[in-house]
Amino acid sequence: MRKFKPCSVNLTEKKKGVPMGKNVLLILVGKRKTAAINVQKTLTGWGCLIKTRLGIHDGVLDSCSDKGLIFCELVGEKKKARELTRKLNLIKGVKAELVTLKLDD
Repeated sequence: MRKFKPCSVNLTEKKKGVPMGKNVLLILVGKRKTAAINVQKTLTGWGCLIKTRLGIHDGVLDSCSDKGLIFCELVGEKKKARELTRKLNLIKGVKAELVTLKLDD
């Protein structure tokens, strides 16, 4: 079984003189039945960066959609967030995009 190291992430949203911002990772999964396993493994491996995670797909009971959308609110270094985005984009049937939103004071 793979062991994960505990994380220490600074969750401070605003420092003196620095505008408040959020990094949001949007992940579109085109073939959930085949790509979802690799997406989940990748997200688990980078779990320390993920503060909030929400998965959405169309369908109920017998009519489950094969497409899905995942929103992740990220914390920590932007360099690591970009690397996570790159790794997700290597998975066939997956498109990930990192969005940074900032409020100016």
